[in-house]
Amino acid sequence: MNKKLDQKNLEDWEKFTKELVNIEDKELNLIKKKEQYFQRIDLHGLNLLDANKKIENIINQAHLNNIIKIIVITGKGKRSKNKSNPYISEKMSILKNSVPDFLKNSYLIKKISKISPASREDGGDGAFYIYLKKNKDL
Repeated sequence: MNKKLDQKNLEDWEKFTKELVNIEDKELNLIKKKEQYFQRIDLHGLNLLDANKKIENIINQAHLNNIIKIIVITGKGKRSKNKSNPYISEKMSILKNSVPDFLKNSYLIKKISKISPASREDGGDGAFYIYLKKNKDL
């Protein structure tokens, strides 16, 4: 149905479109809310020491900012350069296994409520989730 606007409707429409600046963008706010509650970190290419330092910094920052979920991408270890070391199994994914062990044996475990495998959409076997406790200091 194609109707022409009369002068009054046209004025109302122009007034409305000028005031669109003040209208809240719900989609943008939803994205901001999601960003507040989860964070993603990719550890591909890092050695164990650097990965542990990076994850420690991320957890401390996330806890301060009341982020409750971190998606940690470690990769599956299939392209690891550790194959040249005869003392390390080719089947062992260094970061995938060692980073959660580091977390469980460090002071950071007090900030963590749960560590669990990631869903396929978030990286599957090459990733895991860290769920943080709420920061009681906020």
